[in-house]
Amino acid sequence: MKNRGSEKFQWWDFHYDWQKNSGEVIGETPLTIYVNGVEVATFMGTPLNQDWLAVGFLANESILNSIDEIEDLRVTTEGCCIDVLLNRSVEIPDKIIFTSGCGKGVTFSNNQIEFEPFPITTLTSPEIILQAFKLLQTKDSLYAKARGVHAAGLLDLEENKLIKVAEDIGRHNSIDKLRGACLLEGIPTAGRALLTTGRISSEMIRKGALMGCPVIASRTSPTSLTVALAEKWNITLIGYARHGKLRVYCAPERLNINRNTGGS
Repeated sequence: MKNRGSEKFQWWDFHYDWQKNSGEVIGETPLTIYVNGVEVATFMGTPLNQDWLAVGFLANESILNSIDEIEDLRVTTEGCCIDVLLNRSVEIPDKIIFTSGCGKGVTFSNNQIEFEPFPITTLTSPEIILQAFKLLQTKDSLYAKARGVHAAGLLDLEENKLIKVAEDIGRHNSIDKLRGACLLEGIPTAGRALLTTGRISSEMIRKGALMGCPVIASRTSPTSLTVALAEKWNITLIGYARHGKLRVYCAPERLNINRNTGGS
C-alpha cells in the first residue's frame, strides 16, 4: 500500500507464546518541496496528502500569501517531490531553523513574529473539546490502521463540529497539512480551535496563531515558551485533553472559568 500512508508488513508477536502476524506500518519517506523549480525544504513525512503539506508549509512560512498565487501543483509519481509553481517570483529564505522534537521539523521563521491578542468572542467547554478529541482518530483513520502517527484537527466552536483532520508522522507536518487542506478546500480557520495529538512547542503555537485559532489544545504538554506566547497572544492553551480530563494554561475565560477563583 505504498503512497497511501502505510505499508503492509509481517511481524512476530509474543504474549506467553510466539505468533506470526501482519498489518500496517506507518509510511515514512523524504518529502521535498520545490517552488518555481527551486528546492525549498526536505523533511521526513508520510506519503499521503503531500499537496496539503506543501501548501500549508509554504503558507505557514509566509512564502505563499494566497491560494490564488498557485498556478500549478504537482506530486511526483513516487510521491516524494511536490512541485509548486507560483504566478510570481519568490525569494527563498536561506536561514533554516530545525524545530524541537523528533524528526526535526523545518522552519524559516522564528517566534519574534507578533500577533494582536485574540479577542474572546466565542466560548466552548471541556466536554466539547474532549468529544472532538475522540473523533480526531476514528476507526477508519490512518492511526487506527498503523498507529505511530500524529493528527491535527479543526474544530468549529460555533457548531461544535470537527470539520477537517490531517495525519502525518510529524506533529509539525500534521498542522501544515491541516492548513494546506483548508486553503485548498476554502475552509476558513480563523476563530476555530486547533487540536493536535502532539506536544505544543513554540513553533506549533505560532502555526496555530497564523491560522487565527484562539483555542489550541493537545493530548500532551506545552513548553514554557508556548505558555508565555499563549499568554501574550491571549490564546486559550489546553493540554492533557484525554480520559475525561484537561488542563488549561492560558485564557481560561473561553471555557467559562474565572481565573481569579478557579470556578465558573
